[in-house]
Amino acid sequence: MTPNLLPGATAAPLDRGSLLACLGGFPNDARTLPAQAYTSEAVFAWETTHFFEGSWMCVGRASMVAKPGDQVALRIGREGVLLTRDRDGRLHALSNVCRHRGHELVTCPGTAHGKVIRCPYHRWTYDLDGTFKGGPGLASQAGFDKRDPEHSLVALRIEQWGGFVFVNVSGDAPPLRDYLGTLPALMQPYEPERLFVGASHSYDIAANWKVVVENYHECYHCSEIHPELCRVSAPGSGLDYEPSGLVIGGSMELLPGAETMSLDGTSLGVPFRNLTGSALREVYYLQVFPNLLVSIHPDYVMTHMIEPLAPDRSRIECSWLFPPEARLREGFDPSYAARFWDITNREDWAACESVQRGVAGRGYRQAPFSHSELVVHQEMALVARGYLQGRVPDPVPVPEDRRAPSWHPHVAAGG
Repeated sequence: MTPNLLPGATAAPLDRGSLLACLGGFPNDARTLPAQAYTSEAVFAWETTHFFEGSWMCVGRASMVAKPGDQVALRIGREGVLLTRDRDGRLHALSNVCRHRGHELVTCPGTAHGKVIRCPYHRWTYDLDGTFKGGPGLASQAGFDKRDPEHSLVALRIEQWGGFVFVNVSGDAPPLRDYLGTLPALMQPYEPERLFVGASHSYDIAANWKVVVENYHECYHCSEIHPELCRVSAPGSGLDYEPSGLVIGGSMELLPGAETMSLDGTSLGVPFRNLTGSALREVYYLQVFPNLLVSIHPDYVMTHMIEPLAPDRSRIECSWLFPPEARLREGFDPSYAARFWDITNREDWAACESVQRGVAGRGYRQAPFSHSELVVHQEMALVARGYLQGRVPDPVPVPEDRRAPSWHPHVAAGG
């Protein structure tokens, strides 16, 4: 079915025919996204409004706002967001904008801690849930009703799952449960809410956010640029995840003798306590649209949280999460995972930056897919449907009687 522009929506500023080409039958008829999807300032501005501000963006782990009084300032698209933990332990997402003259309450990016939120410009003060408390000048003059809710900070939608925090700035995204599909069932044995961050790296790369995601979704390139990865996992192995909600991805298998993805295949952590059988040999690579990549290993979970900065720039926060039992193992060192993936990440970033330079050139054309790129096609088709409909694409519904994830073999060569 051809996606149509929804009432009141505005389609992305791209040629409709070029987007419909992305929705052709896989692998022979479909084509990749047009160059402007990666290079146009107008397209990026449209994505900022509709894909980033209009969706559930993962902003990190709840542990970054661990204690009552903790405050973290960050950005989603053009919007400043302030995360706070109140005295009762509740997490809040507030607009990081003082209701007086619009000054940032906490410099972004940045952190603060205190019993209240206090604007550094004129000292207007708010409770940790955003309720206005008072301040000098206008806030204390006769006739000013500080109990009027219009003086309180603007609250934003916030939801948590598995220790991850998601914020919807626009306020009109479907429930997060609809976004996640069967992912919570897949991750249940890994108990993601228990995990701690053992290591993290930040990267600024000269590539569009979609180039990063598309590279993540295939190992067609692995034998060419990832010798370390190919020593512990077979590029052609695994299954494709049946899309659900707004989650797509696939799996790969560890090679015999490898315990995990590390430079020598050895783990310095511990397997997740609920894993048995084949699950100890599987690695899952999944995306929660638009900006969270979740890579699930037998002994750790790696996440890439992407912050789109410009058509040709992205910031990526990569974190390695471990079960608490890992801390009890003698010799535990999270660098065994971080070192392996830092090498692999940098190999990927070099490839992504080369692709970005290529799509900006006159020689780029929409191209067919290899049979190995089914999930890349799913990602591009997801984006193209959103462009055509004028909003975040509709989540794939999951029947109540099938909350477990479904998998299928890779498309056969020539299929």
